[in-house]
Amino acid sequence: MTAPQLVVHRDKELMAQAAAARLITKIVDAQAARGSASVVLTGGRNGNGLLAALAEAPARDAVDWSRIDLWWGDERFLPEGDPERNITQARAALLDSVGVDPARVHAMAASDGPHGSDVEAAAAAYAAELATAAGPGDHGGVPAFDVLMLGVGPDAHVASLFPELPAVRESVRTVVGVHGAPKPPPTRISLTLPAIRAAHEVWLLAAGEDKAGAAALALSGTGEIQAPAAGAYGLSRTLWLLDSAAASQLPPQLYAPATA
Repeated sequence: MTAPQLVVHRDKELMAQAAAARLITKIVDAQAARGSASVVLTGGRNGNGLLAALAEAPARDAVDWSRIDLWWGDERFLPEGDPERNITQARAALLDSVGVDPARVHAMAASDGPHGSDVEAAAAAYAAELATAAGPGDHGGVPAFDVLMLGVGPDAHVASLFPELPAVRESVRTVVGVHGAPKPPPTRISLTLPAIRAAHEVWLLAAGEDKAGAAALALSGTGEIQAPAAGAYGLSRTLWLLDSAAASQLPPQLYAPATA
């Protein structure tokens, strides 16, 4: 388990821009070292804000978008093209404006896809896709993600792992179907904590006053069953990226404000 590092920015716009710049650097470094990169995207307000900032970043073209594998931490189990799906929002925010290889954009199945309404089958198919992409030295049946990003919800959920629900307790499978999520829609697909923890770096994004309690709870030593964000950490780095509103309930000694 890596201890969390915290970076607090003045506002959510600056946080998104700084996170986009960090991500560009990580992708470029990975591509220089290995020829390709592997990133797990997140949806929601902060995830989409980062993607929009990335689309507008002057350095975005430093990335070879044809040599990156894009995965998702979770997805709303809705029909293809539904505006609430993370993949739909990511295409609008970034993917349609850069030269991604469609074969390397690994979207989770839609509810009208090959598995129909069977969310468990859809989750198992995504787990199989991850396992196929994993190399012999990778951990836990998933590829060696360079960066895995997660938005933190007001209840301290990450991906579609909600407090006290069965998915957050999963210790074997890498992907599960989620039923009865307290945030609509109730049926979802999600990576599990074992899959998340196989990433080299895990970045948790939190901006806004409504995330302040969740950040304080997750960073206070509360267990992952009550605060799933507390159980999300990377092999080499765990980075919390916050704005000042989301950090407002944290003890000041936990972090040094960012200079930009």
